[in-house]
Amino acid sequence: MPQLVLSKYENQITIFTDYLEEYPDTDELVWILGKQHLLKTEKSKLLSDISARLWFTYRRKFSPIGGTGPSSDAGWGCMLRCGQMMLAQALICRHLGRDWSWEKQKEQPKEYQRILQCFLDRKDCCYSIHQMAQMGVGEGKSIGEWFGPNTVAQVLKKLALFDEWNSLAVYVSMDNTVVIEDIKKMCRVLPLSADTAGDRPLDYLTASNQSKGTSAHCAAWKSLLLIVPLRLGINQINPVYVEAFKECFKMPQSLGALGGKPNNAYYFIGFLGDELIFLDPHTTQTFVDTEENGTVNDQTFHCLQSPQRMNILNLDPSVALGFFCKEEKDFDNWCSLVQKEILKENLRMFELVQKHPSHWPPFVPPAKPEVTTTGAEFIDSTEQLEEFDLEEDFEILSV
Repeated sequence: MPQLVLSKYENQITIFTDYLEEYPDTDELVWILGKQHLLKTEKSKLLSDISARLWFTYRRKFSPIGGTGPSSDAGWGCMLRCGQMMLAQALICRHLGRDWSWEKQKEQPKEYQRILQCFLDRKDCCYSIHQMAQMGVGEGKSIGEWFGPNTVAQVLKKLALFDEWNSLAVYVSMDNTVVIEDIKKMCRVLPLSADTAGDRPLDYLTASNQSKGTSAHCAAWKSLLLIVPLRLGINQINPVYVEAFKECFKMPQSLGALGGKPNNAYYFIGFLGDELIFLDPHTTQTFVDTEENGTVNDQTFHCLQSPQRMNILNLDPSVALGFFCKEEKDFDNWCSLVQKEILKENLRMFELVQKHPSHWPPFVPPAKPEVTTTGAEFIDSTEQLEEFDLEEDFEILSV
């Protein structure tokens, strides 16, 4: 995108949160990423919970992407920023737990700083805007082109292969179907060594590759980031899906949802009644780097104002749900909740099946390519995207 257009976008962007209506005085429950708050008596606790989420927005004055590309993502990077926010929440849950809270200018655990540094706008940070934009080239997206939720999910799946510290298994469902067998094949791993000390994980073999004489309960579980891209209508969300969609925010595994309006992406983290609560990346801030002591000043990475809300029926039907399962029991619990709350509907939002469908290509757990390079430079990963061409079905429609 030409620099002239970027400047135009930057000049038009304003912060709307100052003008938000206060939250209503109601007895209704607010749900935020699997936790409930009684609005009437727990408003400060609610706002504290929301402000603890890492908030990634447009940035400017970072090093040009690819050396000669844009130095700001204003106007095109909103879905990438939302993907960063969803992934960051997964990493917070992985290392600090869902109940971890953030306070302004309070010293945080070293894991928190390390998580934050994964997302700085530098080419050497594993989930930076640089890495995501360049990996998007392999998904058919030019640098500076707007992404949809499915593209971001595929990019995160590929970049996670190069992230040894977090060692996440990223599963992106296809054809509106989550396959239990495939997820367990990908997440059940057996260490090749008994020594599991240190930050860097050891090489693992998938449990399915072990001899059948090895019992499954000996396998470790690789923490799971589960992303479910969906289309919940044609031009607008079908009201029949509303209750099931809201149920997902109640699940303790919830990472919220990616979506929004055409070419305007938001990170949805909860709901109040029929209004979705979201973090908005459409604010342009200046690039922040690590300081001399190796830490990051995190004041601009948390939204300290009341978050925005929108009626759920105004949501574009192309979305991606996110869930995090640190242990196998968390995934089993998620499956039970889906069976109970999602599959009870006549028109199901998505399917959950035990066995890999016979008419699909064989499932091969993704593996890191044998190259000494970063994910962004290694655009053509050895892992091929599934043969199903879902991109057109799941991208938010352009206007």
